Amino acid sequence: MLKFARLLHLKGFHITFVNTEFNHRRYLKSRSSPRHNSNLENALLNFQYETIPDGLPDPSNENANQDANSLFESITNNVMLQPFLDLLQKLKSSSNSVNCIISDGFMPFTVTAAQQLGIPIALFFTIAARSFKGCMQLRTLEENTTLTSLIDLNSYATRVAIEAAKNAAKASAVVIHTFDALERQVLDALSAVFPNLFTIGPLQLLLNQINEQVGNSLSSTGYKYNLWKEETECLQWLDSKELPNSVVYVNFGSSVYLTKQQLTEVAMGLVNSNRPFLWIIRPDLVTGETADMPSEFEVKAKETGFIARWCPQEEVLNHPAVGGFFTHSGWNSTIESLCAGVPMICWPFLGDQTTNCRYTCNEWGVGMDITNSGDDNQVGRNEVEKLVGELMEGEKGMQMRNKASEWKRFAEEAAAPDGSSATNLEKLVNQVLLSKGLIPSKN
Repeated sequence: MLKFARLLHLKGFHITFVNTEFNHRRYLKSRSSPRHNSNLENALLNFQYETIPDGLPDPSNENANQDANSLFESITNNVMLQPFLDLLQKLKSSSNSVNCIISDGFMPFTVTAAQQLGIPIALFFTIAARSFKGCMQLRTLEENTTLTSLIDLNSYATRVAIEAAKNAAKASAVVIHTFDALERQVLDALSAVFPNLFTIGPLQLLLNQINEQVGNSLSSTGYKYNLWKEETECLQWLDSKELPNSVVYVNFGSSVYLTKQQLTEVAMGLVNSNRPFLWIIRPDLVTGETADMPSEFEVKAKETGFIARWCPQEEVLNHPAVGGFFTHSGWNSTIESLCAGVPMICWPFLGDQTTNCRYTCNEWGVGMDITNSGDDNQVGRNEVEKLVGELMEGEKGMQMRNKASEWKRFAEEAAAPDGSSATNLEKLVNQVLLSKGLIPSKN
């Protein structure tokens, strides 16, 4: 969301970026490192931050994420609607008028607020087009009384997904973080339903293009977008590796949790593979327990591994020493790996991750699914060792690396000045945002 806001800001629009109080505190904390250039923040004219409460208590551990089910419940019950309306009224009464809302597509209260105040809204989905199509299929299931008797559609997460699909028809534009070549068939189907559908991605490549065109340092990769403080020592460790494509990068995202058994099996599989690895272990990665490692792992890891709490992922993936990515198949991680031309071992846990894994492995040809032989999402150290070896040095790994290089080229072509995503960004600005009354330097 923040990268998309930066793109529009660089196009001349005045941005008010609205975050929850919890996320904004995390965001500010994550930037307190020597790498952050405060001059970038000071130079962000016409870019301001505002916050609204989410109605949830803060976790007792300041390094922990909020409970996902509680957050979905808050969204479903419109807890954030009134604070958001109050904020919009405050902005409208100030010198900053509000001409358009661009919202996360999974925040239905923003659509209600836009309708009440008569403000146009565009919905931005930070998922694959296929996953968005899946949300639409949930609507079909809901309307089929025979199927709904067999499938539980009443979880808060499912309700949010169904509402997102319904609200998309009410928006002036639907934007999806993908690119045409990657999901052409499903995008054709979606375009028949949503005439104002825009594929705008990969966002970082679009920011890089603008940086090249105008020399604007605000769009560089040095700007922070994380809610976790990045530890950059891993980049120096990667620099010390002489062989290209020799390191396997392991990161299960910002919201997945492992059991102690899962952590142990991954750990032993990595060291038994005898290949260099960079593993990101969040402070809250293990559910309800400390992330203590087996002593055997500690000894071996000192020789071949590097462990950090968080890292600048896109820089890591684009480092020449990195040759593979062991991932949870979140969409950000998937598209960032495609952009870097890095093949993947996929271990999906929840939400859209299973969909991303399926297409990464079966259609795009750049991944191996480690769950194929597992039960209850458990993986064994032998399977980890085997797939890491195949990923880094096997014939299958070589084929995936070649295919990943092709997708990297397609992603770069989409973000090029005359590419599909760059063209769609211009169309969104000129055909939707400007036609709705926005002019540069206005909210």
